[in-house]
Amino acid sequence: MYKIREGKKEDLPRIFELIEELAIYEKAPEQVTNTVAMMEEDGFGPNPVYGFFVLIKEATQEIIGTAIYYYRYSTWKGRRLYLEDYIVTEKERGKGAGKLLFERVMKKSLEDNCTGMMWQVLDWNEPAINFYNKYNADIEEGWYNCHLQAEEIREMLN
Repeated sequence: MYKIREGKKEDLPRIFELIEELAIYEKAPEQVTNTVAMMEEDGFGPNPVYGFFVLIKEATQEIIGTAIYYYRYSTWKGRRLYLEDYIVTEKERGKGAGKLLFERVMKKSLEDNCTGMMWQVLDWNEPAINFYNKYNADIEEGWYNCHLQAEEIREMLN
C-alpha cells in the first residue's frame, strides 16, 4: 500500500507542497519563506544540511508524506536525530502511513548511531500528541523555542 524511500532532488516540488499544507494546518502559512531552490541547495548542494524520506502511495506512485531530518549535538546526550518536519497529507492520515514513516525515522536514528531523536509538536495539536504518546515519547513542558531571523541579526550587529 505504501513504500518509503530516500528523497531525491526531483521530489522537492511535491515536498514543498506538503510543507505548505502543514503550514496551513498549523495556521501559519505566511511564515513559510523557504523555497524549492533553497531546499535544492541545502539538501543537494556541496554542503547538504538535511536528509529526508518520502512516503509514496504505491497504487498511484504519489508522494503523500515526508520526514525531513538533520543531526544535532546535545552536550548532555550526544548525537541526536532531529525530526524537523514529519508530514502526511490530510487525506492519508489515520491509515497507518504515518506510523510507517515515523518508525522509518526511528530506525534511521539507530542506523546512524544516534542516542535518540527529537522533534517538536504544537501544544494544541492533540492528534499528533496522541500519536506520539503511543510511542511513550517524552513531551517536555517548560521549554521555550527561541528564534532570531537573519535580518534581525544583521540589524543588531550593525
